[in-house]
Amino acid sequence: MTTTETAIASAEAHSAHNYHPLPVVVATAEGAWMTDVEGRRYLDLLAGYSALNFGHGNRRLIDAARAQLERVTLTSRAFHHDRFADFCTQLAELCGMETVLPMNTGAEAVETAVKTARKWGYRVKGVPDGMAKIIVAAGNFHGRTTTVVSFSTDPEARADYGPYTPGFEIVPYGDLAALDAAMTGNTVAVLLEPIQGEAGVLVPPPGYLAGVRELTRRRNVLFVADEIQSGLGRTGRTFALEHEGVVPDMYLLGKALGGGVVPVSAVVSSAAVLGVFRPGEHGSTFGGNPLACAVALEVIAMLRTGEFQERAAELGDHLHRELGLLAGGDAVTAVRGRGLWAGIDIAPRLGTGREISEKLMDRGVLVKDTHGSTIRIAPPLVISKEDLDWGLDQLREVLRG
Repeated sequence: MTTTETAIASAEAHSAHNYHPLPVVVATAEGAWMTDVEGRRYLDLLAGYSALNFGHGNRRLIDAARAQLERVTLTSRAFHHDRFADFCTQLAELCGMETVLPMNTGAEAVETAVKTARKWGYRVKGVPDGMAKIIVAAGNFHGRTTTVVSFSTDPEARADYGPYTPGFEIVPYGDLAALDAAMTGNTVAVLLEPIQGEAGVLVPPPGYLAGVRELTRRRNVLFVADEIQSGLGRTGRTFALEHEGVVPDMYLLGKALGGGVVPVSAVVSSAAVLGVFRPGEHGSTFGGNPLACAVALEVIAMLRTGEFQERAAELGDHLHRELGLLAGGDAVTAVRGRGLWAGIDIAPRLGTGREISEKLMDRGVLVKDTHGSTIRIAPPLVISKEDLDWGLDQLREVLRG
């Protein structure tokens, strides 16, 4: 057996099969490239589902982490530490908000948002105890905790995990009339992805997000934007909502906030909303730890320059022009996305999304499939135009059969 085969066999034998990874075993990575245990290089067009927006081994982020490792990595929230205030202040400023509640993973941020919205509903809006409702969109992906899968419409994410958490109503994504009809006096929040990632990089109709903002404001309902995948430069703006000039009541951030170095997530909102919490009512041992804050502070500093957003916008325009030439033919039935993020629907006759991903892997390009016939492209924002074009060339060759 090869080194790759041995590693995969061991993983299959000793780890739960909750993922179905492509048969590649990565050993090192830099920028937009990864190298496997056999020494073969691959162009990374997934970027850890946007966790690696700034590329593998980004020197600024590694240096920030290394410096903090030598000082202190964890205190718990039982004590203050010297990176926490700067992290909260600077992230709030980046978001145009006032208050930050740090966690670790994206799913934790979503769970925190659910708790926040419900507590706000009871303490501020005056919703009767136990009656709070949160509206979500069909096709959503907000994580895999028991509460989050309770409002998933994906059978793979939801099946066999009941009894499910009540208090959620699902409406079609992009349908303002359905959203309006679903709202009642007990509605405390609307929780949406500005672009649905796992669903296949679905961009809502023009004006939809602005309409959601208007509806929620008029009905005294919190607009909670899950920008865990779409935020922090991916779409060519710091936040995907900026494309419609929308500011929500609450941002949910994760993935790229930790720079692919450590898990960092956060709920960012107004003091009035996050002020519903009192000591002991919510928390996390590792949330806002010194190492996480040090890395996230460097991420925030990098985003402040605007260079990554500009790069994602320019290369994203190029990416979508090139993919647009493929759409509507006999190989690609549709292309969607914004910035350096695209969902590509492959004609079924060419194979499943998984099969196309495996063929691209054989040509040195790594992508990931979703929902049968769709593949996603989301390269690190540091990718060069030449490398992106090379990756697109490999896709064209695969689609030629």
